[in-house]
Amino acid sequence: MSRIGVVVFPGSNCEYDAAAAVEQLGDRAEFVWHTRTDLEGLDGVILPGGFAHGDYLRPGALARFSPVMAAVERFAQGGGSVLGICNGFQVLVEAGLLAGALQKNRGLTFLCQPTTLVVSSTSSILTRGATLGQELVVPINHFSGSYTCSDETYNELNRNGQIVLRYLENPNGSRNDIAAVANRLGNVVGLMPHPERAMSTLLGSADGRVLMESFLGLTGAPSFLAH
Repeated sequence: MSRIGVVVFPGSNCEYDAAAAVEQLGDRAEFVWHTRTDLEGLDGVILPGGFAHGDYLRPGALARFSPVMAAVERFAQGGGSVLGICNGFQVLVEAGLLAGALQKNRGLTFLCQPTTLVVSSTSSILTRGATLGQELVVPINHFSGSYTCSDETYNELNRNGQIVLRYLENPNGSRNDIAAVANRLGNVVGLMPHPERAMSTLLGSADGRVLMESFLGLTGAPSFLAH
C-alpha cells in the first residue's frame, strides 16, 4: 500500500476529495500541513485544489513560499511523483516546478462544468495507463485556468511530449487547448480539471479513475521515467 501525502494550505478545499480518491483505489492518504519540511516515507504527493492563502497576489503566488514546497521540490528532484490539481497546478507553476503560467479564463468567467479531455501523451505519471487519443470526461472548477507560455516553451513542451492532456473543446482560452503539462522527466504533472471528482458514474463520470490509477502506479509502465 502506497502512502500519498495530500498537501494542505490555508484555503485548500479539495484535500478530502483527493484523499477519498486515493483511498478508494486502495492506497493510504495522509494530510501534510503546509509548514511541514520533510516528506519522508511518502510514495507520492498531491497538491489539491482550493484557494491557497486566499489566492492573494495571484493563485499560488504565496503558497510557493510555504516551507513544504522546498520539500516538494526535493521530492520531485529525487524522482517522486507529484500531482497538482487546479490550485495545485497553479502552485507548481509559481514554484517553477512546471513551465508556463495560469491566467484568468477567457471572458473573465468562473467555470464549473464537465469537459472532455484528450490524452495527448502517455509519458507522464498521470497518463501512463491511458491510451493516446483517449477521451475522458472530467469536471473543471476554476477562474484562473487558462494556460499560457512563450512560443519557445510551447515548442519545447510539444516536442518532448510534456503536454499530456488537451481540451477537446477549449473552455477557458488555454493556449493550444492545453489542460495538463508535465516536467521533462514526467514525474511532476499539473492539470486544471479534477480527476478526483470523476471516480464514479454515480457522480457523472468515472473517467478520472485511469488518471488517478496512473498516478498511484496501479496501471501503466513507469519506463518513461528513464528518458
